[in-house]
Amino acid sequence: MKELSSLQIERLKYQPKLPESLAGGINNLELVEGNKTECVKDTEQIKELFSNIYGKPIVTFKKTPEKIIPEKSNVGVILSGGQAPGGHNVIAGLYDALKQANPQNKLYGFLGGPSGIIEGNYIEFTDEKIDDYRNTGGFDIIGSGRTKLETEEQFQKALKVCKELDITGIVIIGGDDSNTNAALLAEWFVKNNAGIQVIGCPKTIDGDLKNDQIEISFGFDTATKTYAELIGNILRDANSAKKYWHFIKLMGRSATHVGLEVALQTQPNITLISEEVEEKKMSLKQIVDYIAQIVAKRADLGKNFGVALIPEGLIEFIPEIKSMISNLNDVLAVLENDSAYKSADENTKFNIIENKLNNEDSSVFASLPTMIKQQLLMDRDPHGNVQVSKIETEKLLIEMVSHKLEEMKNEGNFKGKFSAQCHFFGYEGRCAFPTNFDADYCYSLGYNAFALLKFGLTGYLSSVKNLSAPALEWVAGGVPLTMMMNMEKRHGQFKPVIKKALVELNGPVFKELEKNREVWAMEDKYIYPGAIQYFGPSSICDITTETLRLENAAKLTAV
Repeated sequence: MKELSSLQIERLKYQPKLPESLAGGINNLELVEGNKTECVKDTEQIKELFSNIYGKPIVTFKKTPEKIIPEKSNVGVILSGGQAPGGHNVIAGLYDALKQANPQNKLYGFLGGPSGIIEGNYIEFTDEKIDDYRNTGGFDIIGSGRTKLETEEQFQKALKVCKELDITGIVIIGGDDSNTNAALLAEWFVKNNAGIQVIGCPKTIDGDLKNDQIEISFGFDTATKTYAELIGNILRDANSAKKYWHFIKLMGRSATHVGLEVALQTQPNITLISEEVEEKKMSLKQIVDYIAQIVAKRADLGKNFGVALIPEGLIEFIPEIKSMISNLNDVLAVLENDSAYKSADENTKFNIIENKLNNEDSSVFASLPTMIKQQLLMDRDPHGNVQVSKIETEKLLIEMVSHKLEEMKNEGNFKGKFSAQCHFFGYEGRCAFPTNFDADYCYSLGYNAFALLKFGLTGYLSSVKNLSAPALEWVAGGVPLTMMMNMEKRHGQFKPVIKKALVELNGPVFKELEKNREVWAMEDKYIYPGAIQYFGPSSICDITTETLRLENAAKLTAV
């Protein structure tokens, strides 16, 4: 057995809670089918690409007294993409359900992400192995990776490995891109009569894999509470020293769910929401002016300190920069095979790009500081896009706000001081010990994933709903992966992907921030959440996120 910390030893004793339908046992379930489904957009293209798995119904499970012992089956599991707290419990729930169904069943873990199933790198899970990782953070039980599953050669290799291990089901634990891989693999297996099912599980701390059937992706609860603790500490430090402005960039590239949730938990002075910036068509100058005005007004009150939350993906939501980045992605997709460009020095590369960009986009690129240009030209992510997390937006804003305040000081409109510190919270939240909520939710997702396999389903995402209620009242089931898909441009070509869920500006969560932001800007109504609690009253240990609370309260009000 591996070395365990005192907390891990205690957490091993925690038995995750299951929805009532699943708590009765994996062999005492009945499948209930709902209506057939459609994708969110681009129906004809998605229907053609996924003709074998498209249009399946949403399903739920209910308890039945009839007990059915299934035949022996082997299952493989893959951790895909970035880490999120609770991934180990998805595997533990899957393992327990599989062994409960039939003790002869086997669970294989593919090592290093999707590449493991292609290259045949795997382990067979045992009780001892699973018990070392229950209720812990991280993906280190088998590791993760970002290999795309999309080519005929990859599918053939995966099939060969599955046949060698007599695997009849694959569970892919990942975010929107990873579950797009799951849909592609499921479609190919059905098309080729492989007899192998594929089920996905919704993972991403960014919170952008959600819809009516997926209320929250796992890891979001833990990550936001981890960040809220850190930001609460900084708020207290700012309020103690009273001499620094802290600019904190928060993980969440494509949506600002993390920043919004953390703001509601901590109540900082400034919270930028990428979706709002895009909706209002705010320029970089307008954002800088907005921050500078708050800094100046607080200085008038004798407060030369504060905290500003900056979304990781903010820069590409600013309209003129978003346009430039989109154009830049297309240009770089061509230049990646251009030997003259690849061997050029930095300034020459800048000039080549400026000449290839559209006029307005070229002007925007030319206006940026060298530091930001360099970061824009770093290696692409696996989907051919700018790696926004490497763009130091917080430093850019500090520099520009500082210049703006100097202008205001020269005009007699700023009499305070501005000294700034910058932070980026990302990796700090990805592998934290999961909260009780995420421990329960993830275990239920894994357990439920085997239930979907048991009933012969493929191309589904494991779904557990009604999450703001106690765990026994959660509703277990599955949603077809194609229901969440549309076509988007990747590497210069349109490809099927699961549509990301952005912050809804008319939704109850953003409205809560909007209602309070002016007061929070001037008055120091800071909240210090403190560390995640695992033991104690349920009102402290089992609370959901503000996002879930507000969204589900709004649903009840609408009914």
